[in-house]
Amino acid sequence: MLLAVGAEPSMTSSAEEVAAFVAASDALLINLGMLDNARRDASLTAIEVAKAEGVRWVLDPVKVHVSPPRLAFARDLVGMEPAFVRANHAEIVGLGAAEPEEFATRQLAVSSLTTIALSGAVDIVTDGIRVLRVANGHPLMDRVTAMGCAGTAVAAAFLAVEPDPVAAAAAALVVLGIAGEIAAASANGPGSFAIEMLDALYGLDETQVVARARLL
Repeated sequence: MLLAVGAEPSMTSSAEEVAAFVAASDALLINLGMLDNARRDASLTAIEVAKAEGVRWVLDPVKVHVSPPRLAFARDLVGMEPAFVRANHAEIVGLGAAEPEEFATRQLAVSSLTTIALSGAVDIVTDGIRVLRVANGHPLMDRVTAMGCAGTAVAAAFLAVEPDPVAAAAAALVVLGIAGEIAAASANGPGSFAIEMLDALYGLDETQVVARARLL
């Protein structure tokens, strides 16, 4: 998906390599989906280098509501000033939000001094003051493994070229949602949808985005 939108992915979980990778990058994504001790150490090194080099970073707190050690680590990372956190409802609740959803997400953004991008039927992006709601997307996006993680990577790529975290996250979610709608129109199920999603992302242009964006 990163290649499809014109970005260049570089991935490593090696503490020995990560400093060089981060220093050569325009944005950093910390994804907790395959967390172990090596990745934990590499994450901390990556964030330290990112701050020193002026590289903004994004946190995807995958499944933190399931594992107490992962949740504790994610809460520590939130305190290290990510540009934004992208998560689903359960993950946001794990990080400290409650109900009602939008108000609690705004409160969490304020208390964490970061932007929150909450995925759902209608995505919410907020820095605690501004709130953008993105209504683009399709249910098949939830039926493809790692679609959320790949989507956060795309959002990190947008952050590399857009200085405003709220605008970067919202624009990425709009583009992902539109691509999902286009892909679903010709897909027969999750397998073909994944392929169509890549093609839709690759083929999107400004005219389509402006015409199809649903920001509430």
